[in-house]
Amino acid sequence: MSKKITIGLLLLFLSSQIAITPQTAKAQIQTSTTPTGKTICSTQLQSEVETITNRPEFSRVRWGIIVKNMADQQTLYQRDGEKYFTPASNTKLLITAAALQELGGNFRIRTSVYEDGEGVLRVFGRGDPSLKIPQLQKLAQQLRQQGITQVNQLIADDSYFQGDIVNPSWEWEDLAADYGAPVSSLILNQNASVFQVSPQTVGKPLQLKWNEPADAFVWRVENNSVTTQKNESGFLRVSRSLHGPVLHIQGQMAVNSTPNIRAIAVFNPVEHFLRHFRQTLVKEGIFVQDISHSTGSQNQKELAAVESPPLSELLIETNVNSNNLYAEALLRSLAIKQPGENNQTTADAGLTVVKNSLTQLGVDPSSYILVDASGLSRKNLISPQALVQTLQAMDKSPLAGIFRASLPVAGVSGTLRNRLRDTPAVGIVQAKTGTMTGVVSLSGYVNSPNYQPLAFSIIVNHYEQPARVVRQSIDEIVLLLTQLQPC
Repeated sequence: MSKKITIGLLLLFLSSQIAITPQTAKAQIQTSTTPTGKTICSTQLQSEVETITNRPEFSRVRWGIIVKNMADQQTLYQRDGEKYFTPASNTKLLITAAALQELGGNFRIRTSVYEDGEGVLRVFGRGDPSLKIPQLQKLAQQLRQQGITQVNQLIADDSYFQGDIVNPSWEWEDLAADYGAPVSSLILNQNASVFQVSPQTVGKPLQLKWNEPADAFVWRVENNSVTTQKNESGFLRVSRSLHGPVLHIQGQMAVNSTPNIRAIAVFNPVEHFLRHFRQTLVKEGIFVQDISHSTGSQNQKELAAVESPPLSELLIETNVNSNNLYAEALLRSLAIKQPGENNQTTADAGLTVVKNSLTQLGVDPSSYILVDASGLSRKNLISPQALVQTLQAMDKSPLAGIFRASLPVAGVSGTLRNRLRDTPAVGIVQAKTGTMTGVVSLSGYVNSPNYQPLAFSIIVNHYEQPARVVRQSIDEIVLLLTQLQPC
């Protein structure tokens, strides 16, 4: 996932979302047409690909590529396909495949409110990454309908996930960004605060407006910005302290500039959840005297509950929009399939389930090493072989339709919406992207009307060019795959 505001968080501000179902994904593929153009035989593929990968600007770059014909398992092209690479968000392919196989497309994540005694309520989270303010409102309404008008103590219990809320191998600069938001049992608004920065009158600091007004009472803002004259060039730098909820705003915007939407990871997810839930309860007419953070009750009497959308929909957000938080939450959800062990974190238990599940699918367990689910960690090592084996196995699965629907479609959706446009690849390539400094990856399927279905994986490491240059070259290779003809 590129280091920018995730589409999911922008949707919190814009309150709109496009969903892709297995049916619509299939329709996109079936209705796409391939314009007449260059065609190549499979025997020409090697020389055509290497014309791209052997360009002088790539002399120090590592390429890992595998292209397989899924009908007869023939390898059409291979370059260091069995070697380890840093995969970035292609990691999510392994995680989502295992999650779908182990949990099923109808799996949902439940958030409950329990009665812990007279006047004492405890909200228990199980890591629903989709939970937002409207779901809190539903919980509050259910409580109000039961005649609850006062809560002496509201307790937040986030004990369902054990271990660090951020992976210790993530880079520091990622921890403050919305795409590196902490992963907790109680997640609200993707554990990020969304805000808008806009100009005021010339000479005045830029104005900050929070999407959720309650966030204004938590963050201390150090605003060293200024509004400049009309049409002047500008820049905006937003950062967050690693030691507390302090937001730094620097830069300048012209007085006629359009507002800039940004998001930042929350500092304390439990406090973030409690504060918003208390405010929601009060709006529903339920007075809350005190709030606290505790664990260890028996969950005896459930008073209210909400559930996430089914896993089939969660996977769409995870892969189509490359949502890191969703991937990490799903990894931890897999831990329910692994018997608890002493000193094992929930994430580690989930990784054990992933390895077992992929091995059962026929993926070589020595072909990858995982330490997280999102791909933010540079300790992840995955071979193109592992990714293609996963893609092939999922294509044979009864859940293949759900899995494919979770992938971006070239020129149509998600992180591939603006790639390969106006080419024969539009609508017939479904693939997962990956981008981080020095890494660009793309793995998925080509559903050509003129050739057998293909599974491919392309990973580029250690480049010094702008990412767009590498990405364009990868797209050239994918375009070649769409131009294959039986010869």
